[in-house]
Amino acid sequence: MNTAKVLVIAGPTAVGKTEYAIRACNAFNGEIVSCDSMQIYRFMDIGSAKPTAEERDRAVHHLVDFVDPRENFSAAEYQKLALEAIHDILSRGKLPVISGGTGLYLNSILYDMDFGGEGADSEYRSYLERLAEEKGDPVLHDMLRARDPVGAENIHPNNRKKIIRALERLNSGESSLRPFSSVCRKRQEFEAVLLGLTRDRELLYERINSRVDKLMEMGLVDEVRQLMNMGLDKEDISMKGIGYKEIFEYLEGRMSLDETILLIKKNTRHYAKRQLTWFRRYDKMRWYNLSEYLNDERAFEDIEEWLRKKL
Repeated sequence: MNTAKVLVIAGPTAVGKTEYAIRACNAFNGEIVSCDSMQIYRFMDIGSAKPTAEERDRAVHHLVDFVDPRENFSAAEYQKLALEAIHDILSRGKLPVISGGTGLYLNSILYDMDFGGEGADSEYRSYLERLAEEKGDPVLHDMLRARDPVGAENIHPNNRKKIIRALERLNSGESSLRPFSSVCRKRQEFEAVLLGLTRDRELLYERINSRVDKLMEMGLVDEVRQLMNMGLDKEDISMKGIGYKEIFEYLEGRMSLDETILLIKKNTRHYAKRQLTWFRRYDKMRWYNLSEYLNDERAFEDIEEWLRKKL
């Protein structure tokens, strides 16, 4: 019996993942499972660059627009819902297409990750996960080193999972040097076909800058203001995403609008660089540089030819 296939389309923000995921769904009878830690939230349509109504009409999207931003939502909860969606899609004879740029969420799908069980502090873990996504793993490692220098020496600065588990133990009064019981095995119930999208750096940065300008024109400031009126503040996990946290600073009078826009662009470019670093760890990822093609049609022709051999 052939192992079920799942297609993963990964890459940095603004590279064009949604368009290619929709094309893959149309070509291979698929449905999209979002792998984006910001697009899960309701009322946050602009800053998260959520798929438009027209894009959702072109392909079914799962795990988009379903969490209240005032609620905490962890990677463990995402893992459960994503796997349920994947198995549901497979049971109907369709292809799950995992599309998004949140590395931890993707790992939770590809690997049998243990997020600590029922006793874990999901709110604290979610905070750490978001901090790592936005500012990088070394920030967490610095936090650990400040509290437990000896423990930090035994954990690599890029081993996010172990750093978070160590910080959780310290937060609960335990030693960070306690042995780790969790394992990270590749899932056996399906085979993941990994497709990575990238562009030349300058072109990607131009797309990022252009997207930020468009989000501002669409009313990102008003969106954040409405969220503030709902009772959200910058300490909420949902508000720590790029675009939202900077607008909060602007609305509090800490920066001018021009400074805010420049900072959002800068932080988004840095995030894209971290995303590429993360996804390049997957040794079986097949990469396509979209800058090498005249248009999306030409690029997808090559991608589709490769996918027909893999799916």
